[in-house]
Amino acid sequence: LQKELLKYKQEARNLQGIKIPSPQDALQQRLIQQDASVLQLKQELLRANMDKEELHNQNVDLQRKVEERNRLLAEYKKELCQKDRHLQQHQTKLDEMLRQLSEASYQQVDLERELEHKEALLAHCMKREAEE
Repeated sequence: LQKELLKYKQEARNLQGIKIPSPQDALQQRLIQQDASVLQLKQELLRANMDKEELHNQNVDLQRKVEERNRLLAEYKKELCQKDRHLQQHQTKLDEMLRQLSEASYQQVDLERELEHKEALLAHCMKREAEE
């Protein structure tokens, strides 16, 4: 009787368009949901890996740029040191030339005084000779 009852209930439901999910249908639906979740997780993982790779590439590029700038900075520092040395050498030469110019100026003043003195003596001598 129970078998018949189940049979008639099934027929009634089929006639009404209502279907009772069987345990197999429920399992299949659950597997479909899990597959969809796994697929979504795989897509998210793929996106995350692509983002990670892009960040890695950007990091490598930035490191290359930093190394290039450090190399240029080292070259500029080297050039600056050389220019400082040249400037120091030129400053030393300039100081020496200024000292020599100062000495020459003192010597010129001394020679001018001596010349004035000798001219005065010569004038005095010429005056005395003219008087004699």
